[in-house]
This record gives sequence, structure tokens and C-alpha cells, in this order.
Amino acid sequence: MRLAVCAEMVFTELPFLERVRRIHEAGFDVELWDSRSKDIAALKASGAVFSSMTGYTSGSLVDADTADDVVRTAETLIPTALELGVSRMVVHSAELVDGKAARPVYRSNGSMWITGARTLERLGALGEKHGVTFCLENLNTVLDHPGIPLARAKDTLALVEAAAHPNVKMMLDLYHAQLGEGNLIELVRTALPHIGEIQVADVPGRCEPGTGEINYRAVAKALVSAGYEGTVGMEAWSSGDDMEALEAFRQAFTPEDEASAGTARNSSAFSTEVAL
Repeated sequence: MRLAVCAEMVFTELPFLERVRRIHEAGFDVELWDSRSKDIAALKASGAVFSSMTGYTSGSLVDADTADDVVRTAETLIPTALELGVSRMVVHSAELVDGKAARPVYRSNGSMWITGARTLERLGALGEKHGVTFCLENLNTVLDHPGIPLARAKDTLALVEAAAHPNVKMMLDLYHAQLGEGNLIELVRTALPHIGEIQVADVPGRCEPGTGEINYRAVAKALVSAGYEGTVGMEAWSSGDDMEALEAFRQAFTPEDEASAGTARNSSAFSTEVAL
């Protein structure tokens, strides 16, 4: 598994480019949200590997009146994705403004399902043309994103399955899934063939793994057992020191044998220093 960190949520006191450099120097790939306000040339020159970015700027893929906007704005962002080497572009089932529903909807219907699947098919064709994958992210509606239709993990999985296009996958966010559904290990096993990338944060608080109720060591073990070799991204706030948060994330998703070897190396080095 490759590990990535969302630069929008750590080192927040620093300019964005410096955040990217810190994450890259710590050995992680980088996730970013809206790329339009970013200095793309400077980000490219940083040498960082960019895992994912927001893949649309307006419209709702389940709304027949605005679905065209999703596809249109997605196409305008593809040159940026290609310049940065981003292979996964993230979309949601509705338009978000500052993380909230632009037009809240609290009940889904059959038309939304059909429109959503067809819009994802169109995004898949667009992605195939340019060599990128569009990832539909699940969201929780009980705390962070009320009014987003078809946002639960089981709904996003059903839409991705209905689209049935190799350039359409899930951005499986386990923080959102824990708040909305739980049963995370079975969820990742079920969704595995359709996962483009996984995002993590702990519950409550949306901070790094180890600060809440989710046993991310068990989740990581299940992912390894299932053969997942994709990216896991920490889309989380730091509960304290940013570097310590990144290290806690790394440890949660490091196989136990590697973690034990690292501990042994550190202990050996410490013993040597003491002897000296």
C-alpha cells in the first residue's frame, strides 16, 4: 500500500506549497482538494507525488438539471491533473460549497439513481480518453454533510457498480463510513474490486488514526489479507503535532513485521548510543 496525506488538513499554519514539501519529505504522497487556487507549476516542481485531487467544481451528478456541469467542469480540470501526474479525480454525488450541500436534498428517488449512473458512465469515458480515473467518494450525512443524496458507502458502491466502467471507482472514506454505517472491515472486503483509493481519519474528531474508536491496525491487516495494493490517504486533522500525526498514520498502516523490525532497529541504535 502507498500512503498519502491530505495537504489541506495538516501543517495548516504554513503556505500550501510548504505543506506539500513537508509531506513529501516525510515520505508520503499528497492529496489535494480544489486545484484552481494553487500554483501548479510550483507544486509540480516540488517533486511530490500527487495521489488525488477534486475532479469537478459545480453541478450534481444525480441531478439531471446540473449533471452536465459535473462533466464539463471535470474536463476543464483534466489538464491540471495530467500536469501534476494525478491519476484519481474525486467527485461526489452532489455539489459542495465549503463542504456543505449547495442544494440540500433529504430524500433520493429513482431518477437520481439513473442520472447518477449515467453521469458516472460519461465521466468514465472522459477518464478513459485522458488516462485518469474518477472516484466517487462516500460522505456521512449525520454530521459533516447533511443533505447530500446517495452519499452512503453502500449507495456510492451501487452507483459505481451500475456505471460498470474501469475508469470509475470508489474513493472509500472510512471516517465517513464509520459515522454512517460502521462494519468497516466487511465494507472494505465487499468494495475491494471497486476501490480506487481509501481515505482515513478517526472517530470522533476526524483526527489521525489512534485518536478515536476505529481499530485501524485491524483494518490495515484486513486490507493486506484481501490483497489491497492501492493508496490509503490520511484526510484528517492533527490532534497535536503534525509530524507525530503523520507518524501515527504510518504506524497504523505498516505491517506488524515491518513495524517490529523498525522498533528493533531503533532499540539497537539506542543501546549502541548508551554503550558509547
